[in-house]
Amino acid sequence: MSDECLFCGIVNGSVPATKVAENETTLAFMDIHPGTDGHLLVVPKRHSRDLLEISAEDLTAVTLSAQRVARAVVDVLGADGVNLLNCCGADAWQTVFHFHLHVVPRYVDTSKDSLVLPWRPGIRGDADEITRIGAILGAALR
Repeated sequence: MSDECLFCGIVNGSVPATKVAENETTLAFMDIHPGTDGHLLVVPKRHSRDLLEISAEDLTAVTLSAQRVARAVVDVLGADGVNLLNCCGADAWQTVFHFHLHVVPRYVDTSKDSLVLPWRPGIRGDADEITRIGAILGAALR
């Protein structure tokens, strides 16, 4: 744990939070800046800065906990869908540097959900550029 990390403080109980679910490796709690009704965060109890640093075991545990929470927001809150979101790095909107997954319930009812996508799905990208970048990444991952 980091003494300077907000989410480590929530995990150890020194920072107040509305805790929703907990197991030996993860904690789910309500986001105090919710994008929609029922917006939660799921964190590993062990501190990891971001997606690039988290262990495979903790990443698996957080993902499985997020899936459990996602089922609850659909079944209990009546969400019409769910977004899982991770922001890795300040330029990718990460503001708390302790790995976390946002579990964002989505609703057709805009009084519960005012989020909009930051990009426009369905707009095709440049096929040559997609192929070029795919080849670079594919070679790096082989």
